[in-house]
Amino acid sequence: MDQDSDILIAGGGLNGPVLALALARAGLSVTLVDAAAPPARLARFDGRAYAIAASSRRMLARLGLWDQLAPQAQEMIEIKVTDGRAGEGPSAWWLHFDSAEIEEGPMGHMVEDRHLRSALAGALKATRGVTLRAPARVVAQETSAGGVSITLESGEVLRAGLLVGCDGRASGTAARAGIRRNGWGYGQSAVTCAVEHELPHKGIAHQFFMPGGPLAILPLTGRRSSLVWSERSPRAERLAAMPEAEFLDALRPAFGNFLGEIGLVGSRGLFPLGLSLAERFTTRRVALVGDAAHGLHPVAGQGLNAGLRDVAALAEVLGEARKHGEDAGSALVLDRYARWRRFDTTVLAATTDLTTRLFSNDNPLLRLARDAGLGAINAVAPLRRAMIREAAGLTGELPPLMR
Repeated sequence: MDQDSDILIAGGGLNGPVLALALARAGLSVTLVDAAAPPARLARFDGRAYAIAASSRRMLARLGLWDQLAPQAQEMIEIKVTDGRAGEGPSAWWLHFDSAEIEEGPMGHMVEDRHLRSALAGALKATRGVTLRAPARVVAQETSAGGVSITLESGEVLRAGLLVGCDGRASGTAARAGIRRNGWGYGQSAVTCAVEHELPHKGIAHQFFMPGGPLAILPLTGRRSSLVWSERSPRAERLAAMPEAEFLDALRPAFGNFLGEIGLVGSRGLFPLGLSLAERFTTRRVALVGDAAHGLHPVAGQGLNAGLRDVAALAEVLGEARKHGEDAGSALVLDRYARWRRFDTTVLAATTDLTTRLFSNDNPLLRLARDAGLGAINAVAPLRRAMIREAAGLTGELPPLMR
């Protein structure tokens, strides 16, 4: 089959562009197909931001992105995890992670969506070997022994040796390849927004577990923080629809007054929460990355980082295959990627699922057990440091881009 490029990528959110840059660095030619036009990705601050773990930051640095992102990135120096009820304050038992306990520096950084997308857009334009097709929508795909082809809505056909789906939980790539998903909902939805506050956050992230779901307060640059407030879906929908003053009145009992007065910055978002895993991460000349392969609860803040681990692993596997003259879309090559990522992803999914079920309730016996557990972990330094390294993405078999 005549090929337009070595690799086709469907989906231009975050994982798709990072994968395109990583593959180009490995000497592969890439065509990235995005349904959205590039200017739509570069809006003013809308409240969206991401936790970038230390290992993910290393990867972004190796791809030449971090120098541009660093001035807008906020270090997460500490993480405080507490349990309780809104308006009553946290339990006396809590868990405290401090970056000073590990040698690698901050556990992570918070980066606004607009800055990350802007850096990626600029890097894609400047990188040889990457072709961006946007806006362009994939409507069909076909695989054969010699390669894979996709048909765009315009009728144009593009061909390559491998198609990578980076097109989210409702992945059209996976559906057309016959890959099903297993999973369930939690009856929760997350309200996302950002607030400005009177007092400095000092680079400390907070995770406050309440019966309806956790409230994550994540430090942004300046006196601002990003919020991910998980609640039972009916209440979350009401919160998202409230006028600003009414929403802030509802938020204050859960948020507390430790940062002084608060006000909204940007808009609010709402999305349902659930767990889903693709039955397979690869099939004939198709691989899945990020949310197309696994959708996780945001309780651990690892959704994007798990996707970037997929990217780093797939880039390593395909780069090595190129060096040895192997067919990038062959089952032998794709199996290496699937084996590498399946176990790690399954463990992470199980961990986030257990944490969500354990903490998103008001059972007094469970409350006592989990609070005692938080205190016990906090008191055992080696276990606490192991969990700090896990939060920083520094455990497991890291791909070279993340080491």
